[in-house]
Amino acid sequence: MRILVCISQVPDTSTKIVLKNNNTSVSSDGVTYVINPYDEWYALIKAIELKESGIATDVHLVTVGKADVEPVIRKALALGGDEAIRLDADSNDPYETAHYIAEYAAGIGYDLILCGKESIDYNNGTTSAMLAELLGINYISFATGIQVEADTVVVTREIEGGEETDVCNLPVVISCQKGVAEARIPNMRGIMAARTRPLKVITPSKVTAVTEIIAYELPPAKAGIKLVSPDNLDELVELLHTEAKVI
Repeated sequence: MRILVCISQVPDTSTKIVLKNNNTSVSSDGVTYVINPYDEWYALIKAIELKESGIATDVHLVTVGKADVEPVIRKALALGGDEAIRLDADSNDPYETAHYIAEYAAGIGYDLILCGKESIDYNNGTTSAMLAELLGINYISFATGIQVEADTVVVTREIEGGEETDVCNLPVVISCQKGVAEARIPNMRGIMAARTRPLKVITPSKVTAVTEIIAYELPPAKAGIKLVSPDNLDELVELLHTEAKVI
């Protein structure tokens, strides 16, 4: 079995976001970038577990981006990926990203493609579904458990109000979330080896994006805290009514 794991680069959650160019883009100055947690902690680690158990033979990693994403894909190699592929293109559009990955994956023939359920920057959660459609293969979302049995996969997935279990033939694209695997950290040996591992760079054929970002908007600043004496319930009610507007 050959597994492809889709890796995306996102700003660390502790990063202070600064907008520029009249709020049409995000400044990268001083931003620390990491592997998207859903891609790393769940999709990638599950693929590594399947290889360690003898079910999978190869775990390949693919990302869409320019040279600045290479540190992130190398960290994924350090965790246990066998081969890394960078599709040399800029994309903030889910369809465009899915198209680039599908174009590459179609020529290889992967049995299982794992993605995080969403990226923590745009939170679209749509790239994996588009990827499955473009490849013409099955798709299961929000997986919390994955078991491979011969040429089928048994997936436990989260649904509103509970869980369901799906059985699906390979090949399949699965988006992963908490529960699929336990997060790991790379060891020093893996980190050192990943620094010199070859990175395959492919220039994909250009496709027109179907969405465009018009502008970004930061959330409103947090208001100050008002302290109300426990003996002054009338003031509390008034503030909840006139300022908080919750009653």
